[in-house]
Amino acid sequence: MQVILLERVAKLGQMGDVVDVKPGYARNFLLPQKKALTASKSNIADFEAQKAQLEARNLETKKEAEALGEKLDGQQFIVIRQASDGGNLYGSVTPRDVADVATEEGFTVDRKQIVIPAPIKELGLHDVHVSLHPEVDVVVQLNVARSAEEAELQASGKSIQELAAEEEAAAEFEIQELFDDIGAAASDDDDLAEAAGIAPTEGEEASEEADEPKA
Repeated sequence: MQVILLERVAKLGQMGDVVDVKPGYARNFLLPQKKALTASKSNIADFEAQKAQLEARNLETKKEAEALGEKLDGQQFIVIRQASDGGNLYGSVTPRDVADVATEEGFTVDRKQIVIPAPIKELGLHDVHVSLHPEVDVVVQLNVARSAEEAELQASGKSIQELAAEEEAAAEFEIQELFDDIGAAASDDDDLAEAAGIAPTEGEEASEEADEPKA
């Protein structure tokens, strides 16, 4: 099926190009999104008549997109989600989630502009493309974490695996300190008893006598 492009479409062509596409792609995407028209003689003629106007409009929207892109490119957004100890999300982060968090931070972004090649299902830092215009594409970073504190640690460069290892090491250290304190306390009690000259009890004497070798 032949269509005439009304704007630049990645991997297809520039505005005004007549290209061959699969009918399903044209009917389900290009035509409804007003990115193209069927390449009939009347549509081609209409395009040529409006070409200057379309190019001027495209240039204006491109400038607006570039202005927004300069502010948006490289931004990091925090997304709080529940996840397992291993870092797997109970669900996934969607384009709508990205658009919502960007909008909350003051950027006007539509979910249709968010490009996520594969669902985000793990904690960590994830790069996401935002197509603000057919000729303007920027990258933002999602900091997906279980809490604001965890997001701050991830932003400093620590992975969820490193955080888990640190927590485990800290827990083991606390347990070891507890055992050391108990051992030290028991030793102190023995020393105090010895210094005070406390005699052993009858049971202890009997035990000591039983342990002595017979003549």
